[in-house]
Amino acid sequence: MLKKILLALVVALPLGAMAQKFGTVDLQALYSAMPETAAMDNQLKETSQQYENEYAKLQEEVNKLYADYQTIAKDNTVLDTIKERHIQEIQERGQKVEQFRNKAMQDLQQLQEQLMAPIQQKLNDAVKAVGVENGFTFIFPNDPMLVLYQGTDVVDATPLVKTKLGI
Repeated sequence: MLKKILLALVVALPLGAMAQKFGTVDLQALYSAMPETAAMDNQLKETSQQYENEYAKLQEEVNKLYADYQTIAKDNTVLDTIKERHIQEIQERGQKVEQFRNKAMQDLQQLQEQLMAPIQQKLNDAVKAVGVENGFTFIFPNDPMLVLYQGTDVVDATPLVKTKLGI
């Protein structure tokens, strides 16, 4: 009896493994081909440019304050207290410029995450739909850093997902 069960398992396991269908998908190629990605990139570039322009204005103000201070510093008739006030003003303004720069970087990162979320969701939904419609057991990202070996029976599902996305 035990021999029959073992024999049945030995025969059934390879058949069960053969019934599975594995696929890969090039997520980067799909992501790059999506029109939403280009729109996101344009919006990020525009926003980034606005921040860069404002940062340049603020930095220019600090540079002007420093140039003014250099003129005052050479004048021996200007009191040390006034010179110190100018130095303090330059330092405070410089700190505000750095705070602005850090906040702008955080805002850009947050905007990117906000804009990317629906794109990633759409891509994930398309991959799942292709998996279900085509009977895949698994669809893995086609990333050479993740895959150590890929057999010949693995299907590249990228064209199917492209069709599902309409690209």
